[in-house]
Amino acid sequence: MQQNSQHPTASVPPRPATVGELRASGHVYRTVKQEIRENLLTRMRAGQNRFPGIVGFDQTVLPHVERALLAGHDIIMLGERGQGKTRLIRTMVGLLDEWTPTIDGCEINDHPYYPVCSRCQRLAREQGDDLKITWRHQSDRYGEKLATPDTSVGDLIGDIDPVKVAEGRTLGDPETIHFGMVPRTNRGIFSLNELPDLAERIQVALLNVLEERDIGVRGYSLRLPLDVVLVASANPEDYTNRGRIITPLKDRFGAEVRTHYPVTLEDELALITQEAEVAWDGGDPGAELPEHLVEVIARFTRLVRESPAADARSGVSARFAIAAAESTAAAAVRRTALIAEAHDEVPVARVCDLPTIVSTLRGKVEFEVSEEGREEEILGHLLRRAIADTFRARLGGADLTGLLNKFADGGTIESGELVSASELLRRTGEVPGLAKIMARLGMEGRESFGEAAAAIEFTLEGLYLLRRLSKDSADGISIYGQ
Repeated sequence: MQQNSQHPTASVPPRPATVGELRASGHVYRTVKQEIRENLLTRMRAGQNRFPGIVGFDQTVLPHVERALLAGHDIIMLGERGQGKTRLIRTMVGLLDEWTPTIDGCEINDHPYYPVCSRCQRLAREQGDDLKITWRHQSDRYGEKLATPDTSVGDLIGDIDPVKVAEGRTLGDPETIHFGMVPRTNRGIFSLNELPDLAERIQVALLNVLEERDIGVRGYSLRLPLDVVLVASANPEDYTNRGRIITPLKDRFGAEVRTHYPVTLEDELALITQEAEVAWDGGDPGAELPEHLVEVIARFTRLVRESPAADARSGVSARFAIAAAESTAAAAVRRTALIAEAHDEVPVARVCDLPTIVSTLRGKVEFEVSEEGREEEILGHLLRRAIADTFRARLGGADLTGLLNKFADGGTIESGELVSASELLRRTGEVPGLAKIMARLGMEGRESFGEAAAAIEFTLEGLYLLRRLSKDSADGISIYGQ
C-alpha cells in the first residue's frame, strides 16, 4: 500500500487489507479515549511535547486538559476570543494513533472488529475474515463545526437521504440515513466551536451523544453507539451571562477548562515570533522584524488589554499582535519597493512602520461606549507608551552620547516611512557606540544598512518620548532635533 498522498509527511500505513489479516497481525482494538490516554501517558513518560505550538499554557491550562483526557472526559474550553482554544483542540489530534483500520467504504469509520452501522454489520456477516479494510490517518479523524443559529440537527446528527429513498429503499431501512458531522467523526475527535450560538433545541440533540454515546434520526429505531471525543469551545460572556447552554448539556461535559491570554511578556513574544508570517516562500524573503519591534508590539498588545478604554469582556485577541507584526513587516517591504532600495538586502522594519498599524487594527478592539470616536487616539497613545517602555528596558542606562552629540550645534536628523536605510545612515553620519546599541537591541554582530537604520531610528524615537529630543512630524516625515 502506497503512502497516502494527502499526508506526504506521514509514514506508510500498515499492510493488512482484510479483517483476517488484521487479526493475524495482532492488532488490538482500543476506543478513542483509550488511544488518547495511552498515547498521552507514553509522551509524558518520554518527556515529549504533548501539545506542539501551544505557548504560555504549560503550568495553567495544559495540566487541566491532560487530567481531563486521562479521565476520558469530554471537554468544554472557556476563553475570550483569540486565546488559542481551537488551536489547542486541534493539537489533540496528535494524540491519536497515526493510522487506524476502518471497514472499507463505511461512512462512520467502523472498526473492523466492532461494526455498528447496519451496512457494516451485514457485510461482516456475509464476508467474515474476507471483509476489506482501509487505513485512516489521524488527521482524517478530526471534525470541526462552527456553531451558528442556522445549524440543524441534520448537519450534526443526520437526516433521511431522499436520493437513497428514490433508489427504491424503504423509509424504514436504516441505510437511507445520511449521517451528519458527528457520526462521520466516529472514532475520532469532534470540535464544536462557539457552542452557545447553537440553538437550544439543537443542543438537545447532543445529549445522547455525550451521555449514552448513541444517536437517533427522525424517529428510526436505531441505536448507533458512537466512539467519539467531543470538545466544545465558548466565550465566558456567552456561557455564563447569556445562559444559552442548556443545563443538561453543561452537566454532560466531564471537564471545563479555562484558557487565558499570555501571562508574561516572554510568552507574548514567543507567540508573536511563532505565529507571525513575515517571510514568504517562492524566493520572496519578506522582511526582517527586529527583536525590539516585536517587543514593542507585545507590550502594545498587553497595554491595550489592560486599558480601561477597551471592553475587557470581549478581550484583545492574540491575532491583534500577530496582525500588527505582519503589517509592520509589510510596511518595510512597501518602502523597499517604492524607493528602489537595494534588492540584495532583506527589508528591515523600523519604528516609522509602527504608527500605520493603529488605523488598521482599531477594528480588532471593542472599546467602551464612552470612548467612541477616540479609538485611534487611544491606540496611538498606548503605542507610544509601548515604545517608551521598550526603550527603557533595552537602552535604559546605555551610553547614547554618540548619537546625542549629533544635535549639539542645532543639528537635525530627518527620517520617515519612505526614507531608505542608506539615506538615513548618510544623514546621521558615523555614530560612536552604535555597535553597542545594536547589541542591546538583539542585533549583535549585524552589519546590514537596514538593521543599523532600525537601531538608530528606534533610539531617536525613544529619546524623543523621554523628552531628550524634539520631533516635528508631517506627511510621514519626522525631523528630530534638540
